Amino acid sequence: MSQFFQIHPENPQKRLIDQAVQIVRQGGVIAYPTDSGYALGCHLGDKKAIEKIKWLRSLDDKHNFTLVCSDLSDIGTYAKVDNSVFRLLKANTPGAYTFILNATSEVPRLLLHPKRRSIGVRVPDHRITLALLEALGEPLMSVTLIPVGEELPMTDPEEIRDRYVAHLDLIIDGGACHLEPTSVIDLRELPPTIVREGRGDLTPFRE
Repeated sequence: MSQFFQIHPENPQKRLIDQAVQIVRQGGVIAYPTDSGYALGCHLGDKKAIEKIKWLRSLDDKHNFTLVCSDLSDIGTYAKVDNSVFRLLKANTPGAYTFILNATSEVPRLLLHPKRRSIGVRVPDHRITLALLEALGEPLMSVTLIPVGEELPMTDPEEIRDRYVAHLDLIIDGGACHLEPTSVIDLRELPPTIVREGRGDLTPFRE
């Protein structure tokens, strides 16, 4: 049965953020708001929690998981970034983008694409998410909360509770989110490849 925290989207309550992080550290799966819909998150490398998310989203091993990071210094730990890519990242983070990069050895194997050894990374522009990441002290393993058979992310925490209350350890109500998912940009080779058009200005990646 899920816990349900109402957290202020502009001034997140530290007590609730700390409780949420404790749930993540104990292997819980959470639904939380981002700058592009709600997402499912768990502790990096927690196999049981990751398998649960795969089951909830009906994902196979070819799905690119995303590490949600608080800033660019985290990205450099988990993904291979040269100077050209770093400049692109610096100019376009935080924001509603997911970047596909080659993973470093710090990324647990169960998160990697089986053939490409790639990983998604993103730095969101949302105060609740950033507060969670700051308190956790490391990236959050994450996927967008898109119900099986649907195309758009969930944006209403009450609807998430109605649908997933039996399967999640925590649902964070941070208010309604944007309906559009992130734009997905493959930066493993330049020029970039736009994998999915979503939120975020794509002009910098078309030049």
